[in-house]
Amino acid sequence: MRKEFSAVITKGKIAYVALCPELGVASQGKTEKSAFANLKEAVELYLEDEDVQKMLVKSPIKKAKISSLAVTA
Repeated sequence: MRKEFSAVITKGKIAYVALCPELGVASQGKTEKSAFANLKEAVELYLEDEDVQKMLVKSPIKKAKISSLAVTA
């Protein structure tokens, strides 16, 4: 079954960091593309867990809404 989640990728000092906010799964990579691929693999592995599968049946996760936030600092 295909599921869709969000991916937020930011550039850190050493590597790109990728986060799936709905699941709290994160990964990294030397490039944006590799960070995304690593996150995809991490999410797939996370979803294989039986306890996670049970949790998702009980409480389906809605896709996160990603917005820009401007503040005065």
